[in-house]
Amino acid sequence: MDRSVRVSGGGAAVGEDGGGAAVEVPVGAGGAVGAGGAAVAGGAVGLSGGAGAEALLGAAGLVTLDAMPSQAGPSQAEPVEAEPLQAGSGQAVGSSGPGRAGEAALVGGSASGVPGEVAQGPGAGARAGACGVRAGLRGLRGLRPWRLLPSPTGTPFTFGYAVVLLLTSLFAEYGDPALVSSLHQGSSTDVAHLADRPMFVLVASALWIAGGVTSPYAIVFLLVLTALERRVGGLRTAGVFLLGHAVATLATEVPVGLSVLAGHLPGSSAYRLDYGISFGVAASVGALAGLLTPWLRWAVLAGFGWMLVQDLIAFTDPMTNWGHLLALVVGIATWPVLRGHGRGTPA
Repeated sequence: MDRSVRVSGGGAAVGEDGGGAAVEVPVGAGGAVGAGGAAVAGGAVGLSGGAGAEALLGAAGLVTLDAMPSQAGPSQAEPVEAEPLQAGSGQAVGSSGPGRAGEAALVGGSASGVPGEVAQGPGAGARAGACGVRAGLRGLRGLRPWRLLPSPTGTPFTFGYAVVLLLTSLFAEYGDPALVSSLHQGSSTDVAHLADRPMFVLVASALWIAGGVTSPYAIVFLLVLTALERRVGGLRTAGVFLLGHAVATLATEVPVGLSVLAGHLPGSSAYRLDYGISFGVAASVGALAGLLTPWLRWAVLAGFGWMLVQDLIAFTDPMTNWGHLLALVVGIATWPVLRGHGRGTPA
């Protein structure tokens, strides 16, 4: 029998009712007709063989198709009685005439029963784009940049320590120079003070920032200790900082004292001014690296380590530069302890 589809200018589609009689069915915006006389409002239609595209154009009222023969694919299939499928929101309608049996067209953006024969409904691309935008906005809302800085409740140790360092830095900047110099001398972890009152100067020397709040170590202090405390807590963060500060100080000052006693260095070397937080910060960087993902861990260690090596190559203050490298190693040595207590909290 001849299969024909005629579309009127008003958007009505004509299909066959299975018995050869033409049935005219009104089609609204996006309406379609399937073989077997089934009409689906708001859907799409799958037709047999190569007539599918022409029929879709006809359903939209763009062309009038008359006596258009079916064209089968490379392999001919025997006619099978059409079985219209129910179609609603997200359903598919198929026709099973000669050619491709059981072709299905997508209605409402859901997949058809035949893989590879899917035609998305109008507006599917716009909806997908809107979903992508909403997902991106949700990701941005999940970012909390303020967590990079200390807070009184979230990171009390780092916050309180930062306040103390800010006050001492402001005093060093605007206080009486003679008084500031005297306090620096009294807080110095030089050989003479370590031999006289080691515990006092080890704590007092960590209350100052060499170079003030504009020092790079001041910025690293805020970011690194905040991240470390959010992961392992205030007590362990304080322990890592003080351990790196004390070990690196003693490891660099004890050889100076021995060299003075042996006569290899002048007596003035025993009073060399030494204070600041840099040893503790270097140890904290090494400790934090062990709690990061592998690629970020080695990136942090490589970047910070290279900075320390460059300072050592410059040879402006070799004793302090060696102390920084040693403090970094001390922080790395704490990995086995800290990894068992990490909270996994993002920085």
